[in-house]
Amino acid sequence: MDRLVEGAVAEALRTGDDGAVRLYAAACAERAVPLFIGMRAGTPDRETDVDLCVESLRGLWYADRPLPDAAERVRVLEDFPELRPYEDGITDVAGTYAFFGVLVLRYALLANASADADHALSCGHVALTAMGLLDQNLPGGAGFRAEE
Repeated sequence: MDRLVEGAVAEALRTGDDGAVRLYAAACAERAVPLFIGMRAGTPDRETDVDLCVESLRGLWYADRPLPDAAERVRVLEDFPELRPYEDGITDVAGTYAFFGVLVLRYALLANASADADHALSCGHVALTAMGLLDQNLPGGAGFRAEE
């Protein structure tokens, strides 16, 4: 599969230290997780989910060490409706953007726990895809992907 993440970034992640991988994943999450937060804040029965995302985002910035409960956070995220397959798929705009936010956070937490460059690259790929989708759907082509 072709990746949106540039080759030089991929190489730096593969040859860099664990902190660089974690920091990259945190930066990707910082850009994309607010899509979930913004789409689900104030939604009945989703306050705990929003709180988990906010707390996880904050914890990801401590790139010198993995979050001790990253695997548990991933497990909880995988139970979010956005990541559970269902017959009709996601058909609404808010659901689509919320999906991207959760998926980026999932990969960011995996990268944080493992310091695996491939998880970080997947995180970057999803974040860039989300920003590209925003560009296509906002009037005037917002340029979010170019900023990434």
